Amino acid sequence: MQQKGRFITFEGGEGTGKSTQLRLLADYLEQAGIANIASKEPGGTEIGQELRRLLVTGDKDKFDAVAECLLYYADRRIHLTSKVWPALEKGSWVLSDRFADSTVAYQYYGYDKKVPYETLDALYEIAVGGFKPDLTLIFDLDPEIGLARSFKKAEGMAVKETRHESRGLDFHKRLRCGFLEIALKEPERCVVIDANKSIEELHREVVRIVSERFGLG
Repeated sequence: MQQKGRFITFEGGEGTGKSTQLRLLADYLEQAGIANIASKEPGGTEIGQELRRLLVTGDKDKFDAVAECLLYYADRRIHLTSKVWPALEKGSWVLSDRFADSTVAYQYYGYDKKVPYETLDALYEIAVGGFKPDLTLIFDLDPEIGLARSFKKAEGMAVKETRHESRGLDFHKRLRCGFLEIALKEPERCVVIDANKSIEELHREVVRIVSERFGLG
């Protein structure tokens, strides 16, 4: 019998460790015999990699919040149609480093609501329709700690993906509040995780949450 595909998204501010936890969960699922693919937004496809370069590098003011939303949703549509939905149809689990919650958190809350929520809803309906993640893990961390981690990581990168980090602490405080509000609105889908823990502690918590949600042994 073919296993049921699941779509799990990893969300949170900069430097929360969600990308590391995604990789660890992918390894855990593979060892448990569950086929899965690890992906990300933006950049989970070949075209998405080009969009990622535009969105996360360079000057923070090179385009406004509305333009960002359109680019993120272009990436999202390509990601869904060419990678996520085909994998789910085959019964694979898909783990995505960011999805639509990040667009709401960054372009709505982060930008202090410069993009109307109705605009975000309309873009979601056009690009995504009624599809939603089966589970969203939101990694919560003090923005000062997260930004310090993120800038330290960027020191070793040939291409500096720090466009959003450069927006300043107030932006990231609003971002954090945004993610927490999203979780409050959809508690059946979202689980908030205190990210101020060791990698090992976080991995155990992620495995526990996923196992309980989907009945893994």
